[in-house]
Amino acid sequence: MSTTETKNLARVLGLWDIVSLVIGGVIGSGIFLVPKDIAAAVGGPLLILAVWVVGGLLSFFGALSFGELGAAMPEAGGVYVYLREAYGSAVAFLFGWTLFLVIDSGAIATLTVAFSSRYLPHFFAVSPMMQKVISVVFILFLMSVNYLGVRHGANLQNILTIIKFAGLIGICAAIFIFAKGNTANFVTSPASASSKNLLSAFGIALVASLWAYKGWEAATYSAGETKNPQKNIPLGILIGSAACIVLYIIAQLAYLYVLPASEIAKSDRIAAEAMNIAVGGIGASIISFIILFSIMGATNQNFVCSPRVYYAMAKDGLFFSKLASIHPKFLTPHVSIIAIGLWSIVLSLSGTFEQLFTYVVFGQWIFFGLTVAAVIILRRKRPDLPRPYKTWGYPVTPIIFILASLYIAVSALINQFWNALAGLGIILLGLPFYFFWKKRGGKAA
Repeated sequence: MSTTETKNLARVLGLWDIVSLVIGGVIGSGIFLVPKDIAAAVGGPLLILAVWVVGGLLSFFGALSFGELGAAMPEAGGVYVYLREAYGSAVAFLFGWTLFLVIDSGAIATLTVAFSSRYLPHFFAVSPMMQKVISVVFILFLMSVNYLGVRHGANLQNILTIIKFAGLIGICAAIFIFAKGNTANFVTSPASASSKNLLSAFGIALVASLWAYKGWEAATYSAGETKNPQKNIPLGILIGSAACIVLYIIAQLAYLYVLPASEIAKSDRIAAEAMNIAVGGIGASIISFIILFSIMGATNQNFVCSPRVYYAMAKDGLFFSKLASIHPKFLTPHVSIIAIGLWSIVLSLSGTFEQLFTYVVFGQWIFFGLTVAAVIILRRKRPDLPRPYKTWGYPVTPIIFILASLYIAVSALINQFWNALAGLGIILLGLPFYFFWKKRGGKAA
């Protein structure tokens, strides 16, 4: 950790801030959208639940490894730092490049457009032009809050996480209490379910569940602003991940309580349908209200965490130097926050973000696998690193996660070859920029 970082970045985030960042990042729209895809893939309720359990365990295994890395190298930038130390600056740069260009900016754009065009119109009539205006204002608002201090961004995140977590628990409770459900739905499979290729179907469903679980990794980006990071980073990631796993499984049980697996497989708005059965027409409004806060929390997490990656890249001389600036009063990487905000606005207005985001799902899991593999590599390469927390189940849990990441990447390459190829092209497009900044004086690999 550099002395410059110590002087400029304020360590103000505590354990529950990290937990909130994890929960707020994971619980976005996935639990409301993914159940349909999982049910359509595997059919039977026990297999549906198994997918959520296995997906949760795989995510937890990844979180175990990220916890060790975060405790050993509690610096701003998280994954970027771990990749740099394990593989050199080129791989780390390509991760940060893709994160800025598509992954995080695309996520912000996707969430913002969903907020303004899909869920807000449930309460207000919003014209297409006004939807664009709301999208811009939405991003500018979150950008401004986080510009004014990481404490402000974290406080907003804590409030939004409480609302969405309590809201999702309330939805599940309302379904179990007020709906006349059928517990037989937990075990009764559709007649068509047995005819499917189980291994292939389970794999497809597992990919969908892992998408819904994604988000816990971003908390490591803010390690440079975390108090007692050797303890709070691993503990926060593990608590937050475990809470999301339990909540997701409860939510899936609630859906199955009121609708059989065959109906869930046809439903684009499963939570709204389940609530409609439980409490009537007001159910859809309640769901839309909760989702608005859920979307805002997931978007805000990107602003709290992601700019720290671009800040770390710029400090290494591998990005625009201005992005390494720290605001003299607010102690935030304010230029990085502005940069990701403005680029996200461009993507949200251009309408290209959805396709771009699809392209890089392939690359994301390559980087996740490489990061977890860094635990194994750095134990050999950097035995000098302090390791106040060590990965539970090492080396089995990291290897299982690495194999799962490889499976997802290979599946994308086979089933969505041209999308995966385009994603690889976007990632490799960063190489000329890497060599440009490297030549200008970036730190040695």
